[in-house]
Amino acid sequence: MAKILVIHGPNLNLLGTREVDVYGKVTIDEINSELEKLAASKNVSLTIVQSNHEGEIVELIGKAKGVYGAILINPAAYTHTSVAIRDAISAVGIPTVEVHLSNIYAREEFRHESLIAPVARGQVSGFGIMSYLLGLEAAISIMMMEKR
Repeated sequence: MAKILVIHGPNLNLLGTREVDVYGKVTIDEINSELEKLAASKNVSLTIVQSNHEGEIVELIGKAKGVYGAILINPAAYTHTSVAIRDAISAVGIPTVEVHLSNIYAREEFRHESLIAPVARGQVSGFGIMSYLLGLEAAISIMMMEKR
């Protein structure tokens, strides 16, 4: 069975109560449940992790090579600051899709640059929970195409 690593970055454990005007009322558990349903329908296994710690995220990515066919990541605030996460994604060479609940380009200026985007296959942002589902669809498609 194909496997995808899903990484939720810092503060995403607070979804549903955190800045609902920006992120909506959806919780991380609801996102995970919808991701699991979609993955099951595509015969894909997910490992889902949420971490507020940059080093832990870097280690997860570093250990993913040879285990996962793709990575789906919402790096959250680390999107704009983490060269370490960017370099880990680049180093492992696993197809990665970056997702964001909000449209980072419609927010504060400092959020307009993603350090992750240049090493990701693509980015989906601004569609709430659908960003995750569209991102997972893309990750599955990329992973399956590369198996050919």
